[in-house]
Amino acid sequence: MKHKLVKQWEILKVEGNAIKRLKKNCPRCGPGTYMAEHKDRYFCGTCHMTEWKKKE
Repeated sequence: MKHKLVKQWEILKVEGNAIKRLKKNCPRCGPGTYMAEHKDRYFCGTCHMTEWKKKE
């Protein structure tokens, strides 16, 4: 299976001298492992952790 390249401009944003992460990090895996954002949840592809978004 061929993997897609990571588009850094969709994950990180430069503001002045600081770098801001646009995606949420996985609490289990630690920094550097980002969670996929779906309509109703966040999902980590590495450890398969799911966090549900709160309905307002």
